[in-house]
Amino acid sequence: MRIGVIGTGAIGGAAIELFEDAGHEVLSGNSRGGVAEAVEFADVVLVAVPFGARGTLPVDELAGKVVIDAMNYFPARDGQVAELDNDETTSSELLWRVLGGDAAVVKAFNTMDAATLEEDGRPAGAHDRLVLFVAGDDELAKRTVLELIDEIGFDPVDTGTLAVGGRLQQPGGPLFGTSVTALEAQRLFGSAG
Repeated sequence: MRIGVIGTGAIGGAAIELFEDAGHEVLSGNSRGGVAEAVEFADVVLVAVPFGARGTLPVDELAGKVVIDAMNYFPARDGQVAELDNDETTSSELLWRVLGGDAAVVKAFNTMDAATLEEDGRPAGAHDRLVLFVAGDDELAKRTVLELIDEIGFDPVDTGTLAVGGRLQQPGGPLFGTSVTALEAQRLFGSAG
């Protein structure tokens, strides 16, 4: 698969290495350049920039792409967004709107810290294999991301739609900042839902 990564910080950098190790072609871009090229090249695009930078994304180029939203909204860093502060929507639903509704947005790679992502992948079936959570409204796009997560050494867990799963995964949600196995996730998810 051809994967573009926008943002080469901690999460983006770890993801690039994992995708390449799994045999995917990866092209990255960041605020210094290469974003349009990475998006044009890719079938799937991981967006791992501060949420406040969402307005700089190449909307037209992302149309029709699977966009993995690894961004998290932190008001102190990103500026206040009233509809997020009032829980009227999720950051991923807002991103989908920013992208004109033409990209298949899937929330993932946002709940785990970069060091864990980089170092703790395990083969399928390992008892201590950790979970990466996934939310999305487009089932085909979500399936693509679920399979990709499995390939890079984590158990993918579907948390539902961007509205439901996005709230579970965002900062302040019960799944944010967790490093759990699938069994532990079931317990967490049961108490979260």
